[in-house]
Amino acid sequence: MLLVNQIRENFDAVLAGLQKRNFPDATAVLEQVIALDDQRKSSQTQRDQLQAESNSISKQIGVLMKNGQREEAERVKSRTAELKTEIKALEDSTTQAEEDLKALLYTIPNIPHLSVPAGKSADDNEVVLENGAIPTLHEDKLPHWELIKKYDIIDFDLGVKITGAGFPVYKGKGARLQRALINFFLDEALKAGFVEVQPPILVNEDSGYGTGQLPDKEGQMYHATADNLYLIPTAEVPITNLYRDVILSEEELPVKNVGYTPCFRREAGSWGAHVRGLNRLHQFDKVEIVQITHPDKSYEALEQMSSYVQGLLQKLELPYRVLRLCGGDMGFTSALTYDMEVYSAAQERWLEVSSVSNFETYQSNRLKLRFRGEDRKTQLAHSLNGSALALPRIVAAILENNQEADGIRMPEVLHGYLGFDRI
Repeated sequence: MLLVNQIRENFDAVLAGLQKRNFPDATAVLEQVIALDDQRKSSQTQRDQLQAESNSISKQIGVLMKNGQREEAERVKSRTAELKTEIKALEDSTTQAEEDLKALLYTIPNIPHLSVPAGKSADDNEVVLENGAIPTLHEDKLPHWELIKKYDIIDFDLGVKITGAGFPVYKGKGARLQRALINFFLDEALKAGFVEVQPPILVNEDSGYGTGQLPDKEGQMYHATADNLYLIPTAEVPITNLYRDVILSEEELPVKNVGYTPCFRREAGSWGAHVRGLNRLHQFDKVEIVQITHPDKSYEALEQMSSYVQGLLQKLELPYRVLRLCGGDMGFTSALTYDMEVYSAAQERWLEVSSVSNFETYQSNRLKLRFRGEDRKTQLAHSLNGSALALPRIVAAILENNQEADGIRMPEVLHGYLGFDRI
């Protein structure tokens, strides 16, 4: 979440950033933040003044008792009782103002980086680059939802039988392709210096608030209400929360983690070809990379992560493009996001397969994730993450782009993982 001092000291810049995001009533919300902070400070100041008076009176009572002035001591004691009541009321007022302020700050998204283009929707995103040739397929090309039936490698009907729509069953070479991609992505991350972790796939409420999924995306997450736990929408949540309430040393930066998890999202369904097959699921596999960096180096790290993800797509022989998301299409917590999209030759459209984002201090302020510099002072670190990669649309593009009359060719980089080169 945003820092109150950031809002106070850079009001116009914060306002401009929220307006770039098309955030409603931005001026009124920011003014309310300052008013609540003023109320909190005023109550705290009054409470401190009364506490100082109470402490002084306590000392005075001790002196009076020592000097045998019992009646005067009893008279002074009556004031301490009044002070106790007033102090309690001010403490309650301070606590309420703090809670109201925190709740309001939770509703305000991150401020976009200056390079983020203005815009209201995905139509306004900026294409940064394109790479790779669009494949030319034979006349009888099939979309991946037909290919998986033809070769019996993924079964959506079985998933409906077991669970419901959006929960596919991977079979035979389809299951082996999933496992091969996961292992390939993890191995590549290890070569790039990331440390592998295997986190829980259920998280508590504090973790959801820590990385910004709560309260923004509460309706999109599966909620195990009996235990008040949430199924993760991405490994970003548990991996970043490893560092909640942690103070790192500057020498430990950057922290680089990678993890594979299944991911769960409730918002998978609407009608149309753009959500058919593997294009949008309730459960899917993903490898996630997370970095904790020094604030001065986070945008360098973002570019490195973007290049790393592009390298994976190149090794998979997939044509792709990189988008810089506009203010209206960015995630709630991000300051700058690059989306990577691969071209699906049978569907003849681009499919998002990765988002790489810098959150600056937005998550670390919620997480109280800090580092101690050479001057021994603590400051908030910057957090970043990226999909490296999400599997469903990668699989869709591999199947569609590499289909031939007598089968589907597998990318050469996966042959050793698969044990076969064609489906």
